[in-house]
Amino acid sequence: MKKNDSKQQPKCLIAILIRGQSAVRQDIKDTLKCLRLNKKHHASFYANEPQTNGMLNKTKDFLTWGEAKPETVKLILAKRAEVTKGKKLNAEFAKQLGYASIDELAEALVEGNLPLDKFWDSGVKPVFRLHPPIGGFKGTIRHSYVSGGELGYRGEAINDLVLQMI
Repeated sequence: MKKNDSKQQPKCLIAILIRGQSAVRQDIKDTLKCLRLNKKHHASFYANEPQTNGMLNKTKDFLTWGEAKPETVKLILAKRAEVTKGKKLNAEFAKQLGYASIDELAEALVEGNLPLDKFWDSGVKPVFRLHPPIGGFKGTIRHSYVSGGELGYRGEAINDLVLQMI
């Protein structure tokens, strides 16, 4: 039986920490630390790899994640990304990485043409501080997304949540 090669696997994931870490098991705290998600409403990009998916599944009761669209990545980079020393990411920084604009940089990140470790090593802080969502969360932050809550895997619906939080 052959796999269906027509559907390409997404390369870039966005994860957002939704719940705090009070009274959490130590192994969950360690996993969140490895993911660099230490405070509520912090987000980051991850490569869609089995190791990362395992860490996200382990911490599914505290965060939500899904596949990133280039438009969402562009908005995060333009409005929330910080280069070291508190400076905002701009088109000049994208040119230093070899891309003409932030649009091309976002497209390269989503498609996997620019490895995330190279992107983080260039001086961009690996965590994006987001606001709480405008209008609040639609469901409870104690249940999974599939059962009407906000936690866990949500696929491409993560882009709508990120737009509310930017």
